[in-house]
Amino acid sequence: MQLNRLINHQTKTVGMAAIILAVSAFLSRFLGVVRDWLLAKNFGASADLDIYFAAFKIPDFVYTVLILGGISVAFLPLFSEYFSRNKKEAWDFVSNSLNIFLVLLIFLSFLLFVFTPSLVKLIAPGFSDLQMEKTVLLTRIMFLSPIFFGLSSIFSGVLQYFNRFLIYSLCPILYNLGIIFGILFLVPRFGILGVGLGVILGSFLHLIIQLPSAFNSGFKYQPIFNFKDSKIKKVFLLMLPRTLGISAQQISVLFFNAIASTLAIGSISIFNFANNIQYFPIGVVGVSFAIASFPALSKSWVENGESEFAQKFSLVFRQIFYLIIPISILLFVLREQVVAIILRHGEFSDMAAKLTGASLGLFCLGIFASSLIPLLFRAFFSFKDTKTPTFIAIASMGFSIFLSFFLTKILSAPSQYWLGIEFQRFLKNTFSLGGSENISVLGLPLAISLAAIFQFILLVFFLKRRIPSFNLRKILSSFSKILLAATLMAVIIYFLFCFAKPYFYAQTFWRAFGQIILVSSVGFAIYLLATFVLGSPESKNIGKFLQKKIS
Repeated sequence: MQLNRLINHQTKTVGMAAIILAVSAFLSRFLGVVRDWLLAKNFGASADLDIYFAAFKIPDFVYTVLILGGISVAFLPLFSEYFSRNKKEAWDFVSNSLNIFLVLLIFLSFLLFVFTPSLVKLIAPGFSDLQMEKTVLLTRIMFLSPIFFGLSSIFSGVLQYFNRFLIYSLCPILYNLGIIFGILFLVPRFGILGVGLGVILGSFLHLIIQLPSAFNSGFKYQPIFNFKDSKIKKVFLLMLPRTLGISAQQISVLFFNAIASTLAIGSISIFNFANNIQYFPIGVVGVSFAIASFPALSKSWVENGESEFAQKFSLVFRQIFYLIIPISILLFVLREQVVAIILRHGEFSDMAAKLTGASLGLFCLGIFASSLIPLLFRAFFSFKDTKTPTFIAIASMGFSIFLSFFLTKILSAPSQYWLGIEFQRFLKNTFSLGGSENISVLGLPLAISLAAIFQFILLVFFLKRRIPSFNLRKILSSFSKILLAATLMAVIIYFLFCFAKPYFYAQTFWRAFGQIILVSSVGFAIYLLATFVLGSPESKNIGKFLQKKIS
């Protein structure tokens, strides 16, 4: 009975859906932290771990571009349109989509399997022959994961339409549990290949958990394979520009990986560890709110028009801002403590931990932009405009690649560039890296943060042109109050941090954990009080929501 209730649970509001997805994202990211903790403990910032992160890139590229950026975005608006018109037509559309994408993904994975050696040379040109050989094998193993994820994304669209966010929210949790299983039980036998096998297990669990709820929603599989169906053509027409856009973003990630492979050993691991940590708040806040609001925004645009759409979008936009700004500041202040808890143990060296903390600090500059970009993308997708965000993503890709080359070159040979030595000295002083000879890896997170801010500004500008009723003045009014409260919080926790630092000087696990709890608790209390005093509508909305749920 309880299992049936879990499968059939439907979320009533966007706010509740966002909370479920935020809790899920938090648990998933926490498991991601455990995963990275285990990786750092077993491998350190080593050549083997560089191999895993490099091998992960190509299957992840397929997943992000075709599935997360293509199928997931195109399927839901069309399924919503067809289901409101004819239920049988909509369910036939689901079966046809499943069959067509299964065949396409198997063919694509096989094609990439054949050309894996050439692809690995492109993404890791600095690897030795032995590293290349291991990377090719691990990459080929993980090509199964996009197939599972492709089918899973279609069922995810169905579950989102019927507001079955509870089951949907379990998917990333099971995915990370699969990887952790691989690290704990398969790595002792297979080495780094065991992590890849864990990825396959996790992606399979991501798919299988959704099937009972999808069938319960009314889905019945039909052996339909009609490539000429106009509905499938619409999917590809919507996917194409979005796929190009997300490809631009992922190509830049591959470039970052290629650049890191030419730097010091462990640079790929340092960059990826810092990137995973900074994605924690992005996933919990930005992606959760974007996914939860997407069905409501799509329906609002179709059924009620521009005015209500702009109102709903503005509300979600401001809520993300309200939550992500203080989190970014706290993560910047506590970056060394966070890295100490997650990574500084086992085979992970102190110098690698310092560079990871500095990389995380630079990522913090762009977390607010990266958290709002998923929502801005989905705003365009709601009225079936995938071209505008595509062009913006391509422009951002070019900007980020240029910056990554430029900044890593400056930091690799600062004496050859104007103000290069001053720039390197500034970074070393800011992040206490006096003993580090090579800090060129810091050019990558700085490039990503600046490119994210650039992309955010362009998306807001073009969204305002597309929707004149989008009230920027109201957003700026909220932002000024949020920024003032966050600045007050930053000043107070800085002095608290200085006062408490002698006691917490030795960065053991429990002392770092205690410092995070103390500073975060005081910081959030100050921020909440300040926004309430300043009359921030977001603090009042959250208060009313919590009061309603408690009562």
